Amino acid sequence: MSSPRDFDFLIGSWTVRNERLKERLRGSTEWETFAATNDARLLPGDVGNIDSFAITDDWRPGFIGTTVRLFDPAEKVWRIYWADNTRCAFDPPMTGTFENGTGTFYGDDQHEGTPVRVRFFWTHETPQTAQWEQAFSADGGATWETNWIMRMTRRAEGS
Repeated sequence: MSSPRDFDFLIGSWTVRNERLKERLRGSTEWETFAATNDARLLPGDVGNIDSFAITDDWRPGFIGTTVRLFDPAEKVWRIYWADNTRCAFDPPMTGTFENGTGTFYGDDQHEGTPVRVRFFWTHETPQTAQWEQAFSADGGATWETNWIMRMTRRAEGS
């Protein structure tokens, strides 16, 4: 069952290797990679956490995003909200829970005008590593296309 401490593994500073499909929902197998940093901190009162994500190479110079993760103690679920400096608005929330150390979250959105079901997986094998995966389904969840993977490595303090 989920708790307000589920994302504590993410608190701190990370180096991120991003792997992203160049084209989504088109059968593409071509991936692009780019570097980023991620810095996460707790919100007061055990309500969740917030992070900042910044591209650190020439993939999209100046791209910055933020995630707000809020825990609902009554429903025992997380809601994840993403916004970035390109669209300047929050995406629809992703809702989910952790079970056996893996967070699974779902939400509805659109990709290039096509309604999609979105799925996130959060895992963390060691205190020094974490991984996030995003997948889209254009058929209501019958099939999924993983289109973005973030492989995170904890940065040493002060770096």
